[in-house]
Amino acid sequence: MAMEVHSLPPVLPFNQSSESQGRSSSGHSKTGQNKTPFNKFLEPGRKKLTSVESQRVLAVLQEAIKKLELVTLFQHAVDNLERYNVVLGTDLVGALREHQRLQDSMMMQLNRLEKLKEGAEEYCIDKEYAREPIDPKLERIGLGIQSSVRNTLRLFLANPTASQALRTESHIRDQASQELIQILSELKEFLLEMLLTSPLEQSEKIHYMQDMILRDQKNREMLSALEDELKVAILDRDTEISKKNDIIRQLKMSLHQLEKLSESQVKRTEQEAEKQQKSDCRSSEGKCATIQHELQHLRSQLSATISENREVELFLRKKKYKIETEIENWIQKYDTDMGEKQAELEKLEAEYTVEKAQLTEVQEKLNVLEVEYVQIMEERRLAKLRREEEERELANKNRAATVIQAHWKGYLVRQAMKSKKKKKGKGKGKKGKK
Repeated sequence: MAMEVHSLPPVLPFNQSSESQGRSSSGHSKTGQNKTPFNKFLEPGRKKLTSVESQRVLAVLQEAIKKLELVTLFQHAVDNLERYNVVLGTDLVGALREHQRLQDSMMMQLNRLEKLKEGAEEYCIDKEYAREPIDPKLERIGLGIQSSVRNTLRLFLANPTASQALRTESHIRDQASQELIQILSELKEFLLEMLLTSPLEQSEKIHYMQDMILRDQKNREMLSALEDELKVAILDRDTEISKKNDIIRQLKMSLHQLEKLSESQVKRTEQEAEKQQKSDCRSSEGKCATIQHELQHLRSQLSATISENREVELFLRKKKYKIETEIENWIQKYDTDMGEKQAELEKLEAEYTVEKAQLTEVQEKLNVLEVEYVQIMEERRLAKLRREEEERELANKNRAATVIQAHWKGYLVRQAMKSKKKKKGKGKGKKGKK
């Protein structure tokens, strides 16, 4: 049964795969090795951090690793103060001695508390005593150690020479500290990869890894099935080989018997062949005479056919020559006609090019005239609108003037009537007085 086996890259554990991915991403510019499509797919799409927040997060972790590298070598520096006295300077030497003093105090307090707990357990004192809060003095010492570490780190960072001198002794660092720094470095590489990877890429990687795991499981199942089939096939093959070996032994025995029988049969066959050869020789002599006679007859026919074919060939050669001459004449005539047609075509193409250029020029002028025509018609339309507006305005003014004149005339008539009434009144008054 044919089964398909998917080719898979080895699936690494989380810490191993993240470490290898971190090394591959950090050393991509240093190593010129070719990478498989699997590694290329797992690489982040971006090479640099673009977000300020992500850069700050990574910078904080890098700074923590650098400080941890120094802090884990404080004890070595304290144990070798005479050796580093010149490089460290008085401030760092004093800070390291103060740090050692606080550490010694912390160890003394811890030992004291440990003895108290052992005594409480030995004398069956109430266990609530062992759960009482942290000793205030121990807490103060812890805060002092924290402050001492920060102060010592600040002095080391202000003195790059001392920092470098202490970093060169990294091989002195204890195993636990080295593992912690290694874990933080791996965390930094993993964090860098996470920051460089978008959520969509992360989702795609997760789906891809799940797909790889499923395919690996399927392949393992198929391999197990194939191994079972292989075992069955090997067993069948061994059985078949055993059967064929038995058949071969039987055939060898039969062959040996056949060899004995064939010797006597060969002798009888040779005798019969000699008798047959003699009879064949006698019959072949008669056949040869008959064939010789037929051969002479065929040769005479061949000579007659050759002479006849020569005459036909001569006639065909003449006909071929005549046809070739006519074809050559037709070709020459065709070349002459095609030359004339080509000249005429070139002339027509030249005229067409000139007329096309003229048409393009006329088209450009027509486009310009069309634009001008549109502008003129637009101006006429606007002028007509202005003229109509002016006529309406003039008509309104005329109506207004007519109304004003009518009112004015009415006003003048009324004034005249009033003045006449006043004059009549005055005249009557004068007559009465007389």
